[in-house]
Amino acid sequence: SARFNQKYHLNNHVRTHTGEKPFKCDFCSARFNQKSHLNSHIRTHKGEKPFKCDFCGAKFNHKHHLNTHIRTHTGEKPFICKFCDARFIRKTNLNDHINKHTGEKPFKCEICEARFYQKRNLQKHMITHLQEKPFKCELCDARFTQKPNLQNHIRTHTGEKPFKCEYCNARFNQKSNLLKHIRTHTGENPFKCEHCDATFNSKSSYTLHTKRHTSKNNYNCELCDAKFVLIKELNIHLRTHTKEKPFNCEICGARFNQKGTLRDHIRFTQEKIH
Repeated sequence: SARFNQKYHLNNHVRTHTGEKPFKCDFCSARFNQKSHLNSHIRTHKGEKPFKCDFCGAKFNHKHHLNTHIRTHTGEKPFICKFCDARFIRKTNLNDHINKHTGEKPFKCEICEARFYQKRNLQKHMITHLQEKPFKCELCDARFTQKPNLQNHIRTHTGEKPFKCEYCNARFNQKSNLLKHIRTHTGENPFKCEHCDATFNSKSSYTLHTKRHTSKNNYNCELCDAKFVLIKELNIHLRTHTKEKPFNCEICGARFNQKGTLRDHIRFTQEKIH
């Protein structure tokens, strides 16, 4: 039986049996059985990579990932197969290899009965199911790969907004939108750009900003010399040429060429009414 010299380590171990995951991410719905795993996960949201390789400069969000990476430089292979002389850099690679000796297939597809030696083979297999999109909306023709995505979509039909802001009366149909909104109250900007000092309160804004550092201006306007990083930006720009205004205010009938401008207009109109 497993033994531990600290209660902390025992508690962490017990959760692997009970399945308890008390540590919850504030940015998404992910849960973890250890605080250190939560902290590592949060870095993926914030874009933080504090662990740097002295050999090549590569950065990682977890020390374990750095240690594994360093072995690609040193050639160290500490994980040895007990059935043969094979050695591996990663324990997961050793486990996959041992499964081939024992015939065990621990990775099971939850949609069908297929089983696999390796997790990556299960992930490849899952793509065939993802392409199927088995969850269909009964109110339209939209299909989804996962049931939670279907449930989020259905709320766009029903108008249900179960997620309420504790700071104001705003309500949202998705928890992720509520969390993003709450940051407008708290002023929190957890997503930091690695290329400059800019910070953002949503991952989408952070990703868009990062592309401006790393991407070339791939989208050119055929009507002038303007160039853009994203096709979305090009489409918005084209409306300045075509005078198209596809976003319509249901309160007064005013039309706008950008969704953000319409949102600002509606907010201003509602403030005047109240």
